[in-house]
Amino acid sequence: MDLRKIKKLIELVKESGIAELAVSNGDESVRIVMPNTTQLASIAPISTDTNRRESPAVALTRDDSTSLVAPMAGTFYRAPHPEADDFVEQGQSVEAGDVLCIIESMKMMHEIRAASSATVSQICVANGQSVGTGAVLFRFL
Repeated sequence: MDLRKIKKLIELVKESGIAELAVSNGDESVRIVMPNTTQLASIAPISTDTNRRESPAVALTRDDSTSLVAPMAGTFYRAPHPEADDFVEQGQSVEAGDVLCIIESMKMMHEIRAASSATVSQICVANGQSVGTGAVLFRFL
């Protein structure tokens, strides 16, 4: 792939604010992953379901270490499917590795997991609501 095209793709990713972009053209492909320096994240394993991707677990803002922020833009879901119980409720204690929500981004389901034990003090997003990268999803005690 032409270096000019790759540079243009990098510029587009920076301008759009998306975290990752993969492009294929014939037998050539490029994957651009932009680090987000305003967030801290840990990686947690997820389900082996082929429609689910590994994603950053809990991203904590530097100035408010009790908030979970969205690691990517997408649609926020509190449950694995419409008929299922929500992953967590306000006031519930969670352990490291517990699934807190799902963010659907680019038709992929990303499980967002807790990086440490805490108690959910507030759920800041409604089920099915669109969220942007860095939007506060949960607050913890």
